[in-house]
Amino acid sequence: MEIAIALVALTVGVCAVAAACDRFGWPTPLVLVVVGAAAALVPGVPEFSLGPELVLNGLLPPLLYAATAQTSLVDFTRNKTATVLLSVVLVVFTTLAVGWATAWLLPGVALAACMALGAVVAPPDAVAATAIGRRLGLPRRVATMLEEESLLNDASALIALAAATSALTSALSPWRIGADFLLAVVGAVLIGGLVAVVLAAVRRRIHDPVLDTAVSFLAPYLAFLPAEAVHVSGVLAVVVTGLAMAHVSPRVQTAASRVAEALNWRTVAFLLENAVFLLIGLQFPRLLAGAADSGFTPGRVLAVCLGALAATIAARFVFVFAAAAFFRAVPALRPRAWSFGVSFLVSWAGMRGVVTLAAAQLIPEGTPGRDVLLLAAFAVVVGTLLVQGLTLPAVVRRLGLPGPDPAQDALQAAALGDAAVTAGLRRLDDLLTGDEPRHVVAQLRGRSKARSHAAWERLGRPLSDVMTPSAVYSRLRLEMLAAERSVVVEARDRGTAEPEVLRRALADIDFEEALLDRLDDLEPLDADRRLAPAAHPDAPCDHLRTAGTREDATARWGEPVTECAECVAAGAAWVHLRTCLACGHTGCCDSSELKHARAHARDSAHPAMVSAEPGEAWRWCWVDERLG
Repeated sequence: MEIAIALVALTVGVCAVAAACDRFGWPTPLVLVVVGAAAALVPGVPEFSLGPELVLNGLLPPLLYAATAQTSLVDFTRNKTATVLLSVVLVVFTTLAVGWATAWLLPGVALAACMALGAVVAPPDAVAATAIGRRLGLPRRVATMLEEESLLNDASALIALAAATSALTSALSPWRIGADFLLAVVGAVLIGGLVAVVLAAVRRRIHDPVLDTAVSFLAPYLAFLPAEAVHVSGVLAVVVTGLAMAHVSPRVQTAASRVAEALNWRTVAFLLENAVFLLIGLQFPRLLAGAADSGFTPGRVLAVCLGALAATIAARFVFVFAAAAFFRAVPALRPRAWSFGVSFLVSWAGMRGVVTLAAAQLIPEGTPGRDVLLLAAFAVVVGTLLVQGLTLPAVVRRLGLPGPDPAQDALQAAALGDAAVTAGLRRLDDLLTGDEPRHVVAQLRGRSKARSHAAWERLGRPLSDVMTPSAVYSRLRLEMLAAERSVVVEARDRGTAEPEVLRRALADIDFEEALLDRLDDLEPLDADRRLAPAAHPDAPCDHLRTAGTREDATARWGEPVTECAECVAAGAAWVHLRTCLACGHTGCCDSSELKHARAHARDSAHPAMVSAEPGEAWRWCWVDERLG
């Protein structure tokens, strides 16, 4: 009963704090640590022990697997140089720096034990980086590097920790450590890849979303346990399996299975990642009591804690800026060198988390100064979360690095969606035999085009200025579905239909409501900027390359008109406006009823147009169907 009460209290606390943080915009991990530490001081609150077995074998595998679901294997391989530097070389550098600093501050304690502390605090936490980064809107390049670093550095740190603890009882050579590291990495990659191959073959044959999600819950342990059994890195095996499964999931899973798996893993990750931060805070009194009984003076203990924190932060700064300088000095690497702003942000965003605190428990019992080392690990976790985590928003603002641009994302999504819809319509043309009912074919074409139009309607004037067709459809259909749902609920309350029939009817209504195109207003664009697609090696096409830009069109024909003259003459409404780059004609977009821009391109054979909406400079080739 006590365990059940504790779990309920933990879940309630996590949900309450997370809700408050969402409401007031506070950083959830930091608040959870503070709340946990305060709760641990309340009389009657039971003592929680965050043992290494629970975290490293129970919580870490699913947390890492959930994080890999958000990671692109393509990006991972593209950033492999930065990932290896941060997750392997930096871990070794931090281990040595913190180990030597601790040994200097804590005389009488074995150097190997101090190196063990260095390995413990070396890896930044994937959960902390992801949770804080999402809320801050970190630049996408920085957020990607932090997440990819955090997926691999735990494995490097645990291997370094094993070497340091082994050195407490036996002599180890650098060659032996290097061989063990290589064996752990190669073995983990082989096991993780093999598990991914088997899982892909099994899941390809599963069509029940519930069963498929259940198999996905087993995936991290199917990789972790065999790897640990043969003494290679279970953490790395989980990452390999997760990355591979995320990459092949569109080919081996049904759409319903992917939706169900994503939703369930989001729930699991939310509860686990927030619970571990609360548990970190609850460790504080126990660690403080252990350090008080260690035999060292309070001043010495405080110096070790602050010294470990300072060395951990400083080591990351020294390494990152040295790596950036090296990249700038080598001509072949110069294009990949980090700017000062990126280097500073990567250096400052090194929050530690639950893995550090759990790994500290692996320092052998009876090691002189162990309690002080455990408290120092806790100080690094809390110190980085509070010092760096609380100041990270100000650092991001001060550096002025741009975060993800929702308008740019919407433009890219519209172009990608348009290409996908075009492929779908071409496939439909290939499948048609002429015997299909015309109204069915019209419905198929209409639904595909409506999805494409809805994506483009996210651009242009905000919905406060113009109610787009997709927005009108969503608003009216939501009201219709609400009326339909009320009838089903009334039948349920009166008992006039079978429960299974009611369940399916409600599920059909809910599913359609979830699929409705919901248009979110974009943040206002700066008056002097122009929304244009990001540079791409394959863009633009030949027509766009010679068509000119919006500035060219403005110089030739003046500022674009603010209405579709043909729609005005016909008494019709338009949604967004497009300007022909060959003659300056401005007509309405494809979401508009009469589609005058497309009609002009068809009649005149002019291939390229540019958006005439304020703040937009993206172009489109009607011939090649390319964005540029």
